[in-house]
Amino acid sequence: MVIFDRPKEAAEEADIVRRIRKPPALGILVYFAVVFGLGVYFTFAAVQGDFGLFRRAEIEAETRGLQAQLDELSVQVARMENLTRRLSDTYLDIDLLDQQARDVLGMLRTDEIVIR
Repeated sequence: MVIFDRPKEAAEEADIVRRIRKPPALGILVYFAVVFGLGVYFTFAAVQGDFGLFRRAEIEAETRGLQAQLDELSVQVARMENLTRRLSDTYLDIDLLDQQARDVLGMLRTDEIVIR
């Protein structure tokens, strides 16, 4: 009986070796290729997409520029509101009125001489 068991064991051992050395299935390769492709896609989208890091940096730079422009315009509006209030009926600044009459209308006093 020992003689008959050995060839059977040898056949089982050869079958096990064949299973271990079997090339990987095509499905596993396709799975890893798809996972790798999705990883690359999402990484690219996170960096350069519409909502990515580069776009965020552009938006922040644009925000800083627009905020500076808003601050400048706010200063100009405050200056114009001050000048408007100083020329209103409730508060009349005679010096400002004189300056505006000279600049806008080109008026002069009778005792002034114009040199061009």
